[in-house]
Amino acid sequence: MRVKPFLTDAQWEKIKPFLPEFSGMGRKPIDNRLVLEGILWMLRPGARWRDIPKPYPSGTTCWRRFSQWEEEGVWEKVWRAFLAELDAKKAIDWSEAFIDGSFAPAQKGATASEKPNAARVQSGWWWWTAKVFLSDAKLPARLPQR
Repeated sequence: MRVKPFLTDAQWEKIKPFLPEFSGMGRKPIDNRLVLEGILWMLRPGARWRDIPKPYPSGTTCWRRFSQWEEEGVWEKVWRAFLAELDAKKAIDWSEAFIDGSFAPAQKGATASEKPNAARVQSGWWWWTAKVFLSDAKLPARLPQR
């Protein structure tokens, strides 16, 4: 089965430097681009990891690499780099930006297991906000004047 890649070569060249290269002993791991394509395939329809089709690495491999990259902060670095690039091109209207994009289930009618722990929700929001504002990202220092 041949599939059309999600990423163009130009997009891949921008993302590639953020993905860690294999530097250990043992069997050489599967190519990062192929794994990323598998991750993108899974995320697009919201499928299960085990449903990733054959031309991609196994769902287990994609999930492990996805988790590893999340733990290492790769996704946030990529996101910040692209935001900085778009900002430099004046392609972002910061007056329309949201500081927090998290969602919580409605309290009324939700089962006890669905209700988030209030301390955890508040803590998560606070730490994420602090992380963004204390980061070294090259984002605008202030919003444009209206």
